[in-house]
Amino acid sequence: MGLKDKLVSSFLAFENTVNVDAPIHDIRSQAIKVFEEKGFPTKKEEAWKYTSLNAVLKHDYSIFPKEENALEFKDIKKYFLYDLDTYKIVFIDGKYSSHLSETTHDKIDVCLMSSALSHDKYKPVIDNYFNKIARQDGLTSLNTAFSKEGAYIYIPKNKLADKPIQIVHLSTGKESAQMLQPRNLIVVEENSHVQIIERHQSLTDNPVLTNSVTEIFVDKRGIVDYYKIQNDNEHASLIDNTFIEQQAQSVASVHTFAFGGNLTRNNLNFYQKGEGIDSILNGVTIIEGKQHVDHNTLVHHTEPNCESHQDYKGIFDEKATGVFNGKIIVDKIAQKTNAFQSNNNILLSDKATINSKPQLEIFADDVKCSHGCTIGQLDENALFYMRARGIGEKEAKALLMYAFANNVLESVKIPQLKTRINKLIANKLGVDIGFDL
Repeated sequence: MGLKDKLVSSFLAFENTVNVDAPIHDIRSQAIKVFEEKGFPTKKEEAWKYTSLNAVLKHDYSIFPKEENALEFKDIKKYFLYDLDTYKIVFIDGKYSSHLSETTHDKIDVCLMSSALSHDKYKPVIDNYFNKIARQDGLTSLNTAFSKEGAYIYIPKNKLADKPIQIVHLSTGKESAQMLQPRNLIVVEENSHVQIIERHQSLTDNPVLTNSVTEIFVDKRGIVDYYKIQNDNEHASLIDNTFIEQQAQSVASVHTFAFGGNLTRNNLNFYQKGEGIDSILNGVTIIEGKQHVDHNTLVHHTEPNCESHQDYKGIFDEKATGVFNGKIIVDKIAQKTNAFQSNNNILLSDKATINSKPQLEIFADDVKCSHGCTIGQLDENALFYMRARGIGEKEAKALLMYAFANNVLESVKIPQLKTRINKLIANKLGVDIGFDL
């Protein structure tokens, strides 16, 4: 039995574990029909032309998480931003870990998706926002069908989340192969602000496939800073689907740091629904071996006087493969739009590959829109200049690569996170660059 058939046949068993009388029951039932019809994407689809899931889907994944496999914080401390006071929502093999988490209902809600889906207290928010902007493709519908656990974050009007929120998913390898499908819902109302850090981390050499869906709603003048740290081991694959809807004068930024994993696919979609909106998409990818990272972005401008800024940098070594497929759509009514998209890449090996496809679809005539892509090697003249001044070749190359990615790091607004990312980059480059940000 293939994975698709296994998932479809397991849906009834999953329904027996949840409340079938809940309003979400009909949403789940419709979603599994969509997945049954569409299945997993293939390279025949334009959006997946350069990314094949065949090798990832061949494993016999365990679909339902068993009981929690307890972990001690000292053993996993390095995967947390431990030098900063934060709220934490931690999952181990898909199960909520209460002793590693710190949630709250004091003025804001930082808690579990399972609670929000099953209690009347959260029903107004769930009815208004759950599954409202998630795309109805095969992978997203699969997640919707099995949606049960994940992070639920609700920031009411005129509230500032008093500290950042960490969402951490850990896989222990208790199963020979495991598939996880976390579902997150984040609602930020008018004049509110939140910072969120998300990480998926496998602690095992057993295959792990995570199909994650996150819906983010940012109301008028709201601010969301979202950071994704993707530094998993070579046996873990991640398909991350993030959908963001913004209202007038809001600011939403997503920083994606892709440093590890077997196959990583980031589907990042912004939908602007008012004037004066700013959408920011930044990413740094540093991979090697046979790792594969695919960034697929969409920014849809539907109203006038809005901006979007995309800046993705990639460094690829050995036989690594990168993909950037970015699309900006500007509707006819969206005059005075300022949209910028840039994808710059360095190939350190003749066997490394990057497939870049920046796209603009502009139907308005009074706009400032630009896109660009570069693919090249390190500047030999700059390298020679640094070596002539006593800097070793390895360190010189690392400094050049660090400088190449540095402008993305400059926009990180959490100092402790910026320092951590700086150290991760230094580790990926294999040197001690001797300074912190």
